[in-house]
Amino acid sequence: MTCETVLQTNAPGFPLRRGKVRDVYDLGDRLVIVTTDRISAFDWIMPNGIPGKGQLLTSLTCFWLHWLNEPHHLLSTDLADFPSVFRDHPEQFAGRTMLVKKTQVVPVECVARGYLLGSGWKEYRASHRVCGIPLPEGLQEADRLPSPIFTPATKAEHGHDENISFEAMATAIGQDTAEELRDRTMAVYTRAADYAQQHGLILADTKLEWGRDDQGQIILIDEVLTPDSSRYWPADRYRPGSSPPSFDKQYLRDWLETTNWDKNSPPPGLPEEIIQQTAEKYREAVQRLTRSGPR
Repeated sequence: MTCETVLQTNAPGFPLRRGKVRDVYDLGDRLVIVTTDRISAFDWIMPNGIPGKGQLLTSLTCFWLHWLNEPHHLLSTDLADFPSVFRDHPEQFAGRTMLVKKTQVVPVECVARGYLLGSGWKEYRASHRVCGIPLPEGLQEADRLPSPIFTPATKAEHGHDENISFEAMATAIGQDTAEELRDRTMAVYTRAADYAQQHGLILADTKLEWGRDDQGQIILIDEVLTPDSSRYWPADRYRPGSSPPSFDKQYLRDWLETTNWDKNSPPPGLPEEIIQQTAEKYREAVQRLTRSGPR
């Protein structure tokens, strides 16, 4: 894997949509998803990228799709299968690019939580509920829940997703579809959490996205069980009552909190130490999860 930083890609001739991290090209009946090295925090894209991040996230998504054996949208990561504009520029696309089926995206984020943190912790402190689900009193931050819960959220183009109840999800997309997505999301989370535990990691929560293919089948899409869509903690450093260190951009967020950045104007440039330490967190997560055998 190379460690060149790719902040933006260019494939002339195809409609392009740029997200916070991904460049998505429309090939008509298929899509090309390129995971760049861009990184965002507090709803801002940072001016610096994290070298190799896009390749790491792509490799981990491919690992999980193979391991889960769940119907999914991935067709190929071999540039030989792509149009020539992608094949001719491996410096932009190699190792970070997926050719996928185009689907009708289900407009709900499917979140499974096994631990109480983030927006769930905030909701719990206010009401002892998360997405309408009652929880026991007396839980601490980062506590393991009595059993994992399904907490859907609306998909936001900008800003934060908003947690909703299962009933609101069912109203939006239909009861049968909501039940299928809940059950399949929880099954993926349970299997992945067990696997992560065998490799010395706690999978605290994860966000999955689903879409319907041209046969009407609901399949997994987008990134799957990466540190950008999931919260991984080192099991040996887990202590209820405080937020454990995580294998994602928390190191970057923590540094930003020490600056005088107001979060309402363009963010500051990142010091080289922060870039490298953040890159190392991503590398360590991928290495732990993809090495064979339990720790």
